[in-house]
Amino acid sequence: MKELLANLDTLSINLGAGEMFVVNIILAVVMFGVALGIKVQTFKDVFQRPTAVLAGVTLQYFVLPAVTCLLAIVLNPIITPMVAIGMILVASCPGGNISNFMTSLSKGNVELSVSMTAITTALASFITPLNFWFWGTIYCRFASVRNDIPTLEIPFMDMLHQILLILGIPIIVGMLCAHYLPNFSKRIVKPLQWLSILLFMGMVAVSLTQVLTALEARWAVYASILAAVLVVIIHNATALTSGYTVARLLKLPEADCRSLTIETGIQNSGLGLALLFNPAIFDPTVWSSNGGMVLITALWGVWHIVSGLTVATIFRRRKLA
Repeated sequence: MKELLANLDTLSINLGAGEMFVVNIILAVVMFGVALGIKVQTFKDVFQRPTAVLAGVTLQYFVLPAVTCLLAIVLNPIITPMVAIGMILVASCPGGNISNFMTSLSKGNVELSVSMTAITTALASFITPLNFWFWGTIYCRFASVRNDIPTLEIPFMDMLHQILLILGIPIIVGMLCAHYLPNFSKRIVKPLQWLSILLFMGMVAVSLTQVLTALEARWAVYASILAAVLVVIIHNATALTSGYTVARLLKLPEADCRSLTIETGIQNSGLGLALLFNPAIFDPTVWSSNGGMVLITALWGVWHIVSGLTVATIFRRRKLA
């Protein structure tokens, strides 16, 4: 399996300046749409019922990256370092904007889901690069000791600077719009959510096309992608299981458990793709073989929809305790 994934690590997947501009615009639209649901009251609610929200944020920004790093170390004999770093990047991103819909489908606590999405998105500008740097560095040091890769410097400051630009501005504008133009925000929030999903799927499609174009041998295409899909399924299942397990251990209501499960398993992999394609963060001269990272991130964007809908349907058929 490692040899199949190594086919991906030989690829260099990069976008031109024009394509990168489009990716940044798509991400800005997506984050603006998410920010329309972020209100000051959301943060006040945290102090009124802190247990579930704080548990969710901890799951999202500590448990998931830590478990992912451990999983990457456990899977080290069968996965490549670039695939592992791609897993850690996905785990460092905030929750995805489709998690609220899936929580509603599962009969979970939608208000908790919205609060978590809002808070993790608001914190993403700083926490995402910090998590990626911290856990990525731990994995890289482990892999270097195992003589798998040379020591790679995880780009914390470059990522922090760029993510403040591409995330911070749309989030601030979206929050201001929701506060000062509430009626306008309510009218556009639903259409913008659907547009965001379509744009995100477009990003994923472009990423997968880039990988398929770079992989020339027919057997390598299918075998390598199937190996990457298996890694994504294992990773995503670990995320969903971690969310539900921690929520149950905290003895939260079943509706809250469902929300935390889905929030932990649905990641904003579109942000991960935008970061990967940004040359100011991942210098192509240093991160030239990034195919494994790109494919893992893109496939997560497809698979978490499948797994999220599946889990939500299972939850929906079970009565709330």
